Amino acid sequence: MARELLLLGCLALLWGSSYLLIGLAVQTMGPVSVIAARVAIASLVLLGVVWFLGHRLPTDRATWGALIVQSFLNSYGAWTLLAWGQQYVETGLAGVLNSTAPVFVVLLAAALGRPSTRLAITGAITGLVGVIVIMGPEVLGGIGQQIGAQAAVLAGAVLYAIAALNAWRFAHLPPAVTAAGTMLVATVILVPAALILEQPLSAPISAVSLFAAVGLGVFSTAVALLLYFRLVQTLGPLGVASQAYLRAGVAVALGALILNEVPSLPTALGMALAIAGVVLINWPARQPTRPEPPGPDRAQAPLAPLPPAATTPKLRHRAPKATDHPTTRAPRRPDPSRPNSLPRSIHCAGTGPDRSA
Repeated sequence: MARELLLLGCLALLWGSSYLLIGLAVQTMGPVSVIAARVAIASLVLLGVVWFLGHRLPTDRATWGALIVQSFLNSYGAWTLLAWGQQYVETGLAGVLNSTAPVFVVLLAAALGRPSTRLAITGAITGLVGVIVIMGPEVLGGIGQQIGAQAAVLAGAVLYAIAALNAWRFAHLPPAVTAAGTMLVATVILVPAALILEQPLSAPISAVSLFAAVGLGVFSTAVALLLYFRLVQTLGPLGVASQAYLRAGVAVALGALILNEVPSLPTALGMALAIAGVVLINWPARQPTRPEPPGPDRAQAPLAPLPPAATTPKLRHRAPKATDHPTTRAPRRPDPSRPNSLPRSIHCAGTGPDRSA
């Protein structure tokens, strides 16, 4: 469990730093071109990983149809909604709305008949409160303004939640194959869209934007998706969605490291609440225990070790005997008290005529 939580923190770091890389890339590149370059570079990296590990891409239509849906939910569909909505919504409020994915996982899982534990529900609420404290409670004052844009950001969080629940369908595939398949689908859709809408090949691109796009595709997309589809199988949909609470803390940590910003006391408290929420969500469920023996005064005795399994003696092979044949009978002893039981020679000798005369 400690290793999985560490990988979850790495995933939050990779996706949390993507905002900084996107900000550098869009300086000389269009937003659609940045996303297209992101998925195209990630596809090349992931195909190399699939080849290196000796895996193969699926060949059946059903799996590719599921990958098309997953790619829309987890990449270009959610990214398009968030990119459009964040143009009109303040950064702090957009961060809070985008961090509601774990709450939607809890609600959708309950609607599908898979309710979460009370501890996990408590963790989802605690983590969301932590994000609000980090961003500042005053950001909630903008709720209700620019309703369409806020609904788009919230819809992006809903797509992330559905993607986490839908990722269970790919448990039979290696994480590298699932990640490569989703990015190939996104590349086929986004690269032509970027060429038509923005024509990025005719515009000059700075070295900073180029390196930011490469880092975005390699680390924040390819490596992040490898971790994502692994954690879906180990921590579950709610566990992997809980990294949304850590992304706000990643932004604060990057500001402290790069910009020498000093976090305030409310920010530190919010980070503690966010981390506590993630821990509660991923806390192992209690295993059912054996019932106690009946009786009010009877204490539960320690379980005795099981006796060794009894061994069946091996039957030795012996040569068959004449008496073993079912048609062979042992000779019957004569009974002198019953005349009919005497042998034929004695019976005839005692009752026949006297032949000596």
